[in-house]
Formats: sequence, C-alpha cells, structure tokens
Amino acid sequence: MIIEKKKLKNGFELPLFGFGTWSMGGRDKKDPLNDDKADIAAIRTAIEIGITHIDTAAWYAEGHCEEIVGDAIKNYDRTEIILTTKVPPMELHYKDIICSAKKSLKRLGTDYIDIYVIHNPNPYIDIRESMEAFDYLLDKKLIKYIGLSNFNVKQFDEAQNSTDNPIVCNHLHYNLKHRGPLSDGSIEYAQKNDVLIVAWRPTQKGFFGLNDIEILNKLSEKYEKTPIQLAINWLISQKNVVTISKSRNIKHLKENLGAIGWEMEKSDIALLQNNFPDTVNTVENITLAKLIQPE
Repeated sequence: MIIEKKKLKNGFELPLFGFGTWSMGGRDKKDPLNDDKADIAAIRTAIEIGITHIDTAAWYAEGHCEEIVGDAIKNYDRTEIILTTKVPPMELHYKDIICSAKKSLKRLGTDYIDIYVIHNPNPYIDIRESMEAFDYLLDKKLIKYIGLSNFNVKQFDEAQNSTDNPIVCNHLHYNLKHRGPLSDGSIEYAQKNDVLIVAWRPTQKGFFGLNDIEILNKLSEKYEKTPIQLAINWLISQKNVVTISKSRNIKHLKENLGAIGWEMEKSDIALLQNNFPDTVNTVENITLAKLIQPE
C-alpha cells in the first residue's frame, strides 16, 4: 500500500498516516513484563503494509521504546523510514538536548533522526536556548528537521522566532471530539505558516467505534466505511493535517488504513465539523504534572 503524503512549500513531507508507539515497552517506566517481540512484530507489520512514518520518544518506557523501534527497523532501508523521536521537556537546556539526542540515536541504532521534536513546552527553560541546541544538531546532520509537540500558537511562534530553520510540524491531541487545536487557532496558524499538524489519538482510543453515534452511523452507511475510518478521514481531509496512531492488532491497523484513498463530500466534512455531539473545545494546559507524564 502506498500512503499519500502532504508536502509543505519548504519541501518537508509526511504520509497521511503514521505509526505511533506510545506504551510499547511500557508507559513512562520500562515494563519488565512487556512483550517486546510482539511490539517489534507490530512495527514490522506496519512497515510491510506500507507505513513509513514511525513515531517514538525518549520518554516512552524510559527510552526502551526507542530500543524496540531500533530493533524493528534495523533490517529495512533506513532511507525509506521517516523516524520521529522526542526530547523530554525536562531536558531542554542546551547540553541536555544534545546529550538526549545522542542517547536516542544510540537506542534507535541510527546515525540521524528525521524529525526531532520537543515533547512538551517547558515554561522554566528559555526556548531560545533549546532552539540553539536544535540548530547545532541540524548543523551536525544528526537531525534533518525540527518539530514541536503540544505547543500553542504563542509558544510555537516564540520557538520559530528563536531559529532561522523552519519548524515543520506540531503534534497535537486533535480529533472529531477533541477540537482544542481548532478552537485556539493552531490549525489555522499551521495552514497559514507552512506547518504540518500531526494529530495524535485520532480515534480517541477507539471511542468513535465503541459508541453509538448517530451522525457517524448515517455516514457509515453512505460511504460503507466504519466510524473509525470516517473519523480519521475527517482529520486528513483538512489542509496541513496528518495523523499517527498505534495498533498492535493487525485487524485494527488495517481498519485505520481503510480511512485512506477516498474522500468524503465537502458537505459531509462540514456536517461532522459543525454537528458532531459533545465536542471538547478547550486546550489541554501543560502543567508541572504534565511535565512528568507523557501523552
């Protein structure tokens, strides 16, 4: 399966759908009982199906998730894999970022990271110092692109104004139900400033398929698609929006990919936009508690 990509004016591009790895190897701590072989197999299955964007983070399972990803991709052509990993918000001082990046490279078994992302903003560390470290990593070709995660418009703008290099993406919790990035202007900002939004948790942990939602049921009949596929398609129908999602279950993964390769009518996209019930329009605030708990 060939997954279509969205391309920015600056040349950066990402597939419409990528594979997330949160909770593989453990959550915020490494899980000694985790079935690493199953996780490696799931990532390899995703690659075999056609997924090329793999998203992970140093925070996940204390870095063990990166080791799992590294094992999973080692027999594939590295140039065909788009690898995203993230630096924790507690490690945003200049030397800490460079140290964290090098540790991630070692765990991933690669000599460069395609997209290196700040996992969450940290109001206690000057973003200018952080961007200086990212510029260094770019200059040394240890990373190819800079990304951010969970940054609001003001925070994103401050980061971009602290570097001459383009910040190409912002990872945000965004889906049919959770509309914070739409209501706070993040989506519009990305579309106007040549940035891709990487929507995480697109199915809201299966919410759209587990609940009887009339508006989705009607459109499911019309398009002969599942509610999950409609929810993902609604996301990727939007300019400058792509998504990532994790699934160890091959059936669920194939269902997710069934959201690609077709289009809803504009009137139905608007219908979901304007009439989906009980949407959450507030933005999640990044607090001190959030700084010790990853997405």
